[in-house]
Amino acid sequence: MHKVTLYATESCPFCKKAKDYLTSLKIPFTIIDVSLDQQKLEEMVEKSGQLGVPVIEINNRIIKGFNQKEIDRQLGKGAT
Repeated sequence: MHKVTLYATESCPFCKKAKDYLTSLKIPFTIIDVSLDQQKLEEMVEKSGQLGVPVIEINNRIIKGFNQKEIDRQLGKGAT
């Protein structure tokens, strides 16, 4: 089972794409709205080195932005 966290904001279109993509894969994930939680925002910046969202953490590996290819790679869903 993969541990997936999506750091996002409600108004971010790429965050919605990431959320929709993970949902389509039926991957359970935790979503954290960093616009509502200063402590989680600081945690995201510490992990990723950036203020921009989305930041996706999969099994303690950070993906900056919505990068479908990297999400697939981290989830072991390589191209066939």
